[in-house]
Amino acid sequence: MEQAKTQNNNSGFGVAPVYFTAISTILGAVLFLRFGYAVGTLGFWGTIGIILLGHLITIPTALAISEIATNTRVEGGGEYFIISRSFGLKIGSTIGITLYFSQIISVAFYTIAFTEAFAPFFDWFAGRYGFMLPRQVVSVPALLILALLILGKGADSGVKMLYAVNIILFLALLLFFAGNPIEPEAGGDLTRIRIPGNNFGFFNRENFFIMFAICFPAFTGMTAGVGLSGDLKNPGKSIPLGTMGGTVTGLLVYILVVWKLSVSASQADLLEDQLIMSRIAVYGLIVIPFGLAACTSSSALGSILVAPRTLQALANDGSFPFVRINNFLAKGKGKNNEPYNATLASFFVALFFVLLGSIDTVAGIISMFFLITYGSLCLISFLNHFGSPPSYRPRFKSKWYFSLGGFILSVWVMFMINPLYTVLSYVVLVIIYLIIEHYNKDEKGLVDIFEGSLFQLNRRLRVFMQKHQSMLENEEWRPSAICISPNSFERDKVLELMKWISHLHGFGTYFHFIEGYYSKQTYRKSRDVLRLLIESQKEQGGALYIDTMISPSYTSAIAQVIQTPSISGMENNMVVFEFDKNHPDELERILDKINLARAGNFDICIFAGSTYPIRNKNGIHVWIRETDEKNTNLMILLGYIIMAHPDWRKSRIKIFITSTRGKKEVVKEDLQERIAGGRLPITLANIEIVMLSEGQTVSNAVVTHSKYAGLTLIGFREEIIKHDAMSFFADFNEIGDILFVNAAQSKLII
Repeated sequence: MEQAKTQNNNSGFGVAPVYFTAISTILGAVLFLRFGYAVGTLGFWGTIGIILLGHLITIPTALAISEIATNTRVEGGGEYFIISRSFGLKIGSTIGITLYFSQIISVAFYTIAFTEAFAPFFDWFAGRYGFMLPRQVVSVPALLILALLILGKGADSGVKMLYAVNIILFLALLLFFAGNPIEPEAGGDLTRIRIPGNNFGFFNRENFFIMFAICFPAFTGMTAGVGLSGDLKNPGKSIPLGTMGGTVTGLLVYILVVWKLSVSASQADLLEDQLIMSRIAVYGLIVIPFGLAACTSSSALGSILVAPRTLQALANDGSFPFVRINNFLAKGKGKNNEPYNATLASFFVALFFVLLGSIDTVAGIISMFFLITYGSLCLISFLNHFGSPPSYRPRFKSKWYFSLGGFILSVWVMFMINPLYTVLSYVVLVIIYLIIEHYNKDEKGLVDIFEGSLFQLNRRLRVFMQKHQSMLENEEWRPSAICISPNSFERDKVLELMKWISHLHGFGTYFHFIEGYYSKQTYRKSRDVLRLLIESQKEQGGALYIDTMISPSYTSAIAQVIQTPSISGMENNMVVFEFDKNHPDELERILDKINLARAGNFDICIFAGSTYPIRNKNGIHVWIRETDEKNTNLMILLGYIIMAHPDWRKSRIKIFITSTRGKKEVVKEDLQERIAGGRLPITLANIEIVMLSEGQTVSNAVVTHSKYAGLTLIGFREEIIKHDAMSFFADFNEIGDILFVNAAQSKLII
């Protein structure tokens, strides 16, 4: 951006160019050519509705631009610079490209409209020679003259010309307001139809948004002056004053013009004559065509001053995929770095649309792209308000609800105008974003845009949930599990387990344990470890939150972890330990920490990893003992929650119930009622009663039926930990991965 900075330092425009660029674009072709038709179609109040709705979008946008412009050093590129420096290069370039096309198509739109000032000439030629000349005989030379002027003289000559055409424009408006109503024609019913002032009693709702799409470009000029940002001495002052001044002036003028049209011409005249203002104004046959020529040429001039600067700023930021294109378009001319090459390229684009476009069609396209841009600017302002970053300290302050309202209205109006255009516009945005993202992977993107807002939302949600925690205790149970292990890189099965638990119905936080005292060295190590773990999870996907824990011992680490608040906003309620079956010493280290975790009323899970690969297709086996009622529902719920992960989509849950003779049917009926009441996707065919013969242990039955299961869930009671824990857990070494479960209290399946 060194070129842009140079441009900014060497320029010296003040508030006036911003104001006159905006007002000359606002009071443009639509004012002279389409507002009479709008009044004739919708009536006075319907057209006022268009003006008010349009300004409900443009005024919040003007406020947002003014706010953002006073918060950052605004350089070349106008609206693009504001968007890119707030949203980042990816989003900024995406919207900047669509903004550029809106601006350069506007040049074509105003050039086409400029030819309508020569309507009397075209009518005379058709009457004299018997055929109608194409409008391009005027529009193409007019565009070429404009190109030569800007390429030869630069922005200074353009601004000087703005003053001249604005004088003509305001003179034409004054003579229009000084004019008298059109005299009604004589002749019976025709006189009644042609009576002026009969435009206050009707409102054609069906055509409201059609007319809105045609008329909305009239209001879009309020941001035109922002494009001169690189040529302003003090953008932070000139942009707010010039933009808001132009917007308010345009609003007042449009309301007065609609009133004057309504009281000065009949509905029939308004619908039939697109230059109806020439029949009302003093010396209208001369002054209105001159005014139309002045306003359309000034609007085209304002747009052509802005569009190449947007294109140059895009190229300066390397937004396009090819270096040669960026270098060519970024190259300027003279001490002010005038966008010579960007202007040359822009005129070829404008020429294409001049040759192909019509006023109403081009107006609809412009409306869509400008609405996208305005909605984005309002969204930037809202996100900055909501995210409250310390760096956001604008001297000019709007209100967040203005910005949010402007964004919502922009999107709503787009769909009301044309849902197909709206969808296509956003599809184009997405395609452009994906291309830019592909070539600029390291730049700020979508995630960064909402970081501040997500931080605020997360903070407020967590505070809210903490305040309402007493209410949540009575709601249905879901796991909020924590796990700490020093073996993250040696074995990753417990990471998979935590990923399954936190996929859809639960929350999971995994801590990598680093033994030692907190120091610069251990901190750097923890950051490196965390980065590697996060990168590995990016490749695998999942919703597991990962962190590190530095502590002098495993015991102190457990004590710290169980007191760590959950990122979900709800309290952690489950601790997951893990050990390798081939290293029984790890189990010994875990067992004396279970009571520490149970002191906080946590559910306890102990994951016993085997050397077998995870066999998801073999399903999840849940083993229930009829005397172990407290763990039963927790194991069933965990099985269902784990099964929701895509890794298990081709498998099923199978429940085994160990029982003694004579109680088989009673136990099965009880379990069926729990499953049916909880609407769990477990069929009766997947419930099996295992009758233990005399002398047969549960571990023998488990080994027999679940040796090749993908995951086996087995409950255990507190008494096991106190007495013969090592032998209990060692009894299941012959099967695959096991999750031992101990519930702090019985869970309710609802």
